[in-house]
Amino acid sequence: MTPVRSYVHEPMRHGRLFLAGDAVHIVPPTGAKGLNLAIGDAVTFARALVHRRETGSDALLDAYSAACPRRVWQAERFSHDLTTMLHRAPGATPFDRRLQLARLDRIGSCRAAAADFAEGYTGFPLD
Repeated sequence: MTPVRSYVHEPMRHGRLFLAGDAVHIVPPTGAKGLNLAIGDAVTFARALVHRRETGSDALLDAYSAACPRRVWQAERFSHDLTTMLHRAPGATPFDRRLQLARLDRIGSCRAAAADFAEGYTGFPLD
């Protein structure tokens, strides 16, 4: 068994160096969010570069490091929740297993929980 690790580096900028994708955040593969997050970072950064070219303003570049982590942390939360719901942790107790089953049952039986799960699974908005 390979340990699954999550990581987020903040800020996502150091001077003129902007970080994106796996260079700044790692999510467990359970949620399948790594590529989506990297593309989201790239799109956000590209918009900021276009804005700078068209207006001369660094406002969106300056906001990059604050804008991306909101989406990143939601994907981290979703991936962590999914990992802990679907995989048995070493040393898990029968109580822990019942909690996992209760979480799965909640998604299957509650429209609001299903909607929250669906939003997390399909991804979070860039803005």
